[in-house]
Amino acid sequence: MPKVIGGSLVAHRGEVRARVFAALREQLYERGFGSVTLSRVAAAAGVGRTSIYNHFPDRQSLLVAFVEHEAQRYVSDLDAGMRAAGSPTERLAVFARMQLQRLSEFHLPPGQALAGALDPSAYRRIAAHADPITGRLAAIVADGVAAGEMAAGDPDVLVAMVSAALSARQIVDVPADELPASIESAVAVVRRMVSADGVAGSL
Repeated sequence: MPKVIGGSLVAHRGEVRARVFAALREQLYERGFGSVTLSRVAAAAGVGRTSIYNHFPDRQSLLVAFVEHEAQRYVSDLDAGMRAAGSPTERLAVFARMQLQRLSEFHLPPGQALAGALDPSAYRRIAAHADPITGRLAAIVADGVAAGEMAAGDPDVLVAMVSAALSARQIVDVPADELPASIESAVAVVRRMVSADGVAGSL
């Protein structure tokens, strides 16, 4: 019988998932999803292969569970960060910084490639986690237009343009010591992109 970690089955399950997700996060960062295997993740997490298969029958189910976990944590952090901001433009800057930082830490294939690597149901579950993020961006843009801070017009176009800009890996695929400056440069561009007068303003 596998050793129970944490003194109870509930605690054991939580600890196994935490270890597995930490190991997967590191392997995604170092190698990308294409090289991920359950046995490699289990070894890095210090759990038995039987244990990981009890939780995740294949690498697709592991990735879906990981993305769901990370999305919940990220949305919570994003909401907290935006609550501390003032104007819609300031909220947009927080949103953009956090999105780019998250992009720098996630090494999943782009949408079409990921769709090819996963079965349709798994891909739909992962893609669904973009909806709350897009909804928050849409709310920022709507508030910015209403406040006269952002360009009037079709808000859906602004949201699409900002989303595309914040998914550009060229911004974050830079040496670690250059990442903060690259992110700030991109934030300034995004602010200028949506500005009602075309001026980014102070960061």
